[in-house]
Amino acid sequence: MDTGTVGETASPGWVGLPGGLLALRRVLLAVWTVLFAVATGVLAGLLAGPAWAALALVWPAAAAWGWVLLGRNWRSWRYAERADDLLISRGVLWREQTVVPYGRMQLVEVTSGPLERRFGLASVQLHTAAAATDAKIPGLAPAEAERLRDRLTALGESRSAGL
Repeated sequence: MDTGTVGETASPGWVGLPGGLLALRRVLLAVWTVLFAVATGVLAGLLAGPAWAALALVWPAAAAWGWVLLGRNWRSWRYAERADDLLISRGVLWREQTVVPYGRMQLVEVTSGPLERRFGLASVQLHTAAAATDAKIPGLAPAEAERLRDRLTALGESRSAGL
């Protein structure tokens, strides 16, 4: 389902995100579901009676729906390196595609929080002169994030030299 831009003859080589980001988000969903279900069950049982403790079952039902949505969202993220720019595409209902020209990049940074490090993930953040074209690619393997940072930095320097 690759779609190129208008006038482009070949579609770009899209790269999806590795499964670590999906695993991280699903673990967080499960942890928060358990916490909310226990809190709801205990509070409803103590304050309104034992029958009301069944309200805690709302959280696992919502989590089942969230489990599916997280998978769809994760599959929607992809990026493509082209000759003059980087494409980032995401979104299920509202598709968003960001085009970041290499010559406009001012800063490329790799970040990794504690949970991301635990799951072996890193994010690449791209900063440009126009804040509207700033972009982020989450959930990459650290080696891929560093490779992408180095490549984008080199391409950005070579493209901006002519400005």
